[in-house]
Amino acid sequence: MEKWMVAAKKADFRKLGEKFQLDPVTIRLIRNRDIVGEDAIREYLYGDLTWLQDPHFLKDMDKAVEILQEKISCGKKIRVIGDYDIDGVNASYILLTGLQRCGAAVDVDIPDRILDGYGLNEHLIDRARKDGVETILTCDNGIAAVQEIAVAKNYGMTVIVTDHHEPQENLPKADALINPKQSDCPYPYKNLCGAAVAFKLVQCLYEAFHIPAEEWDPLLENVAFATVGDVMDLTGENRILVKEGLKRLNHTKNEGFRALIAANGLTDGTISAYHIGFVLGPCINATGRLDTAKRALKLLMAPTPELAKTLAEELKSLNDERKDMTVKGVEEAVEQVEETSLKEDKVLVIYLPSCHESLAGIIAGRIREKYHRPVFVLTRAEDGVKGSGRSIEAYNMFQEMCKVSHLFTRFGGHPMAAGLSLPEKNVEVFRKAINEAAELTEDDLIPKIMIDVPMPLDYISEKLICELSVLEPFGKANTKPVFADRKLKILRAQIIGRNRNVLKMLVQNSSGCTMEALYFGDIPGFENYVKEKFGAADLELLLQGRPSSVALSMTYYPSVNEFRGNKTLQIVIQNYQ
Repeated sequence: MEKWMVAAKKADFRKLGEKFQLDPVTIRLIRNRDIVGEDAIREYLYGDLTWLQDPHFLKDMDKAVEILQEKISCGKKIRVIGDYDIDGVNASYILLTGLQRCGAAVDVDIPDRILDGYGLNEHLIDRARKDGVETILTCDNGIAAVQEIAVAKNYGMTVIVTDHHEPQENLPKADALINPKQSDCPYPYKNLCGAAVAFKLVQCLYEAFHIPAEEWDPLLENVAFATVGDVMDLTGENRILVKEGLKRLNHTKNEGFRALIAANGLTDGTISAYHIGFVLGPCINATGRLDTAKRALKLLMAPTPELAKTLAEELKSLNDERKDMTVKGVEEAVEQVEETSLKEDKVLVIYLPSCHESLAGIIAGRIREKYHRPVFVLTRAEDGVKGSGRSIEAYNMFQEMCKVSHLFTRFGGHPMAAGLSLPEKNVEVFRKAINEAAELTEDDLIPKIMIDVPMPLDYISEKLICELSVLEPFGKANTKPVFADRKLKILRAQIIGRNRNVLKMLVQNSSGCTMEALYFGDIPGFENYVKEKFGAADLELLLQGRPSSVALSMTYYPSVNEFRGNKTLQIVIQNYQ
C-alpha cells in the first residue's frame, strides 16, 4: 500500500506564469522543486555557462595551478589517480586531457575495486614512486587519505587533491586541497561531483597557459556524464553543467562516446539524462565492477573509431553480464526474504555469500524498492564479509550504523547509502543488533508518493507537454513531475510487447475525456490487484476489451505519441490505487 500526498507549496502561479509566459502548472512544478523568487526561476529556465561561479573561488585553486605550472615547466612526472566509478573515470579523463594539452608529462592510474579498494592507498603511492612520479594529483578521492598522503609526503612527493566527498575532522596535509565542501572554502555551490571539480581546475590551467576557453568546451560532456552517473543533485550549477553537457554529447566528437552510443542503439534519438543514468553510464561502471575501470578510460581516450567500437562492445557485453548477475542476485535475495523470518524485520540484512561484491549496492537498491525498507546486502570477501546498504528517507543509515560500529572492521557512508566490512561470525549478530536499534514506525515503511499536480486529463495539451521540456534534465532533486487524476475508468486493456511487459489501456475520466495510457511496471502485480479489488470476471472483461466496473486513480506523466505522421496524446502510468 502507498500513501499519496499532494505537494502544497505556495506562490502566485498565475502572475508568475504571465511574467515568464508559462502555464501556471509549469510554474507550480518549478515551485515544487524549491525554486523560489524571480531570480531563481530565471536561472532555472535560462541558466547557461555565463551563470557558473568563478573557479578561482575554490580554496587552494590558485595554489594548485601555480604548483602544476612549475611542475610542467620543469618536465616533472605527474600522475593522476582517480577512482573506478563513472565520476572517477570521467574526472581522470578530464585531468589527463587538460594536462596533456598544457604540455605535462602525465599519466593516470585507477585503483582496482577488489585489489586496491577505494581511493588513494600506499600500494598506489609505492607504484608511483617506483615509476619516478614526482607529483600525485587525485580526483574524486583523497580528502580522507590522511595517512596515505603523509606517506607520499615522507617520500618527498608533491600531492594535490581534487575531491567532492565530505571532509572528515582531520584533513590530509597535501600541498593543495580543492574541495568545495571544506568548511573554509568560499565557493558558493557545494554539490559539484569529482569530474566538475577536475573541470574547474582545467579551466584555470588553460587560462594560466593562455589556451583558448573554447578548448575546454568538449569536456562539458564528461562533466554532465559524471554528474548524472554519480547521482548528484540537478540543482544550480549542476543543472547548468548537465544541460550544456547534453547539448554537446548529442553532437560529440569523442570516438569513445560515439561508439558507446552506437553499441547501445541510441544513434537515432536524443541522448538525455535518462540514457546516461540507465543505459550508457552503467556500461562505464560495469568495467569498475567486473573488470578494470582502466578499460573505460581507454574507451574515452580511443584515437580511432575502430578501437572505440571494439572497446564499446566489450563494455556493453560486460554490462549485460552485470545485469544477468544482478537479476540472479535479486532473485536470491527476494527468495531469502520471502522464505525466512527476514520478512518480519524492519531493516533487511541479506547475506549472499556467492554474489560478486561489486553488485551488493545495486541489489540492495532493488530490494529497497520492492519492500520499502532499509537494506544491507552482504557478500563473502577475501578477508571476511563486505556489504553495501541502501536506505529510505525515514532512516539515517550512517547514524544507525554508528550505534553498532563495534561489529564492523570498517564502515562509512551517509544517510541514504553505506559500505561496510565485518567478520563472518558477526553477520547474524549485526542483523539482530541493527533491528533492535531501529526506531522505524509502521508509517515509515509505507512508500510515499508525492503528487505535484492533481490534473484532469482534459487539461493535457500538446502545448503543455512541449512546455514541460523546460524542466529538463530530470534527475535527483529535479525529478520528473508526477500528475494524477481520480477514478479513471479503464475501457479496455491489452498486454503488448515482445516480452509482454507493457499494458496498453484506454482510460476515461469523470468528465468523459478518453486517452490512451501505457503502464511499464509489474503487469502480474497489476492483474492481481484488479482481481483482488474488482474480481476475476471484471479482469477478464477488461482484457477482452469489454465493459467492466474497473476504475482506478492513477499518477502519470503526459506525452505525445507520433505514428505515421499522426500525433495523439497519451499518458504513462506510474502508480495506481
